[in-house]
Amino acid sequence: MPGPIQSLSRAAAILRLLAGGERRLGLSEVSTSLGLAKGTAHGILRTLQAEGFVEQDAESGKYQLGAELLRLGQSYLDVHELRARALVWADDLARAAGETVYLGVLHQRGVLVVHHVFRPDDSRQVLEVGSMQPLHATALGKVLLAYDPVARGELGEGPFEAYTARTLTGAAEVDAECALIRERGWADAVEETWEGVASVAALIQDRRRNPVGAVCVSGAVETVCQDGFPRPSLVASVRSAARAISRDLGAGRF
Repeated sequence: MPGPIQSLSRAAAILRLLAGGERRLGLSEVSTSLGLAKGTAHGILRTLQAEGFVEQDAESGKYQLGAELLRLGQSYLDVHELRARALVWADDLARAAGETVYLGVLHQRGVLVVHHVFRPDDSRQVLEVGSMQPLHATALGKVLLAYDPVARGELGEGPFEAYTARTLTGAAEVDAECALIRERGWADAVEETWEGVASVAALIQDRRRNPVGAVCVSGAVETVCQDGFPRPSLVASVRSAARAISRDLGAGRF
């Protein structure tokens, strides 16, 4: 069986590099970060630029991701059945909860946000579609860990990264939390990834009852929680949305 094509692997590595960190990098930074000769890195960058996958800032000469990637990514999201089925329910959930709503799926040892509904107010917000969230420190991630053996296998045995003083960093802690999540049917994360932020999530299943994603509400601790715990009405709304999306995916009533 033929092996991977080296030039394509290097191009993919460059795109991933530009997608993280500073998002805009010079030729020397790209070549150093990936261990590539400058000539090799420059050739790949110029090719990606010609195809619209990379753009070069005229003033600084630095490179960033191009608009063609957004077009391709949007095409992927448009045909993604989970996202398509969840659009209306996610919008309704955001309006009812008055908070931000995320739809996430397991991807490369984390949670990929495939849909993001802004909090329904006039505050400045940044679209987070395509961003990654940690499995062990977010409500989206923890509900996937609780129900998806693949997610738990990808997480490993720790110790896991601590984002705040409340992050679960040990495997035993995470497994105990997963058992609780399966018992009550929902997950929460209160200031485990970001100070002052809390979230509540529930599992989405397909027609075979396989875990395919999760939906969550996220917001300030003072609005999501009451006396340190997620508001029951909010939990009920998230679980109802997850059931509705699952039914649309063919899971039936549960």
